[in-house]
Formats: sequence, C-alpha cells, structure tokens
Amino acid sequence: DVQLQAYGGGLVQPGGSLRLSCVASGFTFDDYAIGWFRQAPGKEREGLSCISSSGGSSYYEDSMKGRFTISRSNAENTVYLQMNSLKPEDTGVYYCAAGRYCSGTYLRATRYGRWGQGTQVTVSS
Repeated sequence: DVQLQAYGGGLVQPGGSLRLSCVASGFTFDDYAIGWFRQAPGKEREGLSCISSSGGSSYYEDSMKGRFTISRSNAENTVYLQMNSLKPEDTGVYYCAAGRYCSGTYLRATRYGRWGQGTQVTVSS
C-alpha cells in the first residue's frame, strides 16, 4: 500500500517543542517533494512547509519561519518537522503528503497526495 504516516504529536505547553516524523512506504520516496499540512478545528487544511525530493531546497509559510525546520532522510524514507516556540494557534492535526514540487505556490492540499493519517498536536497550558 502507498502510505505516508505522520508520528510524534502530543500535548505541549506554549513555547515548547515537538519533532514530527513522516514515514513513507509503497512508492519511490525520493521522486517526490514532501509537504507538511495542518488542519485546525473548523478550518481548511493549510500548507506549512515542504522539502524538495533531494532535500536541497525547502519552503516555509511566513508564520513558520524561524520556528519550524523541515528535513528528510531518503535512506530512511522519512521527513522530519522540528517545531520550536510552539503557540496555541499551532494546535491541529498535522499531515504529510507527497507532491511533484515544493514551492510557495504549489504547497496546496489539492496539489499533494498520498495522504495518510495525521498526528494531533495540542499546544496548551
């Protein structure tokens, strides 16, 4: 089965950190860019960050810059999202997905696929 599975969510206090992992199986991982998305209650799924197939380039939405870091290991079929200085508004279900490109204009939920189950992140005191 083609699958991307996100791990590593949890409950964290404001200002805290989490590291999410996205593990791929069933397709040629290093042919695809990988994006991280978040869906907050009552809101549409939004793109946060993406990394190119080689890992040589990445993109962050403005609200993530300086706080989140994306990386990948093609040897391990895994993409990571290190999240620091977390805020209550970062709360939501985090998903990873595969796409053809990584860029600000391409990072849309409708342009990425191979969605798996997300992982819940809750930032609260």
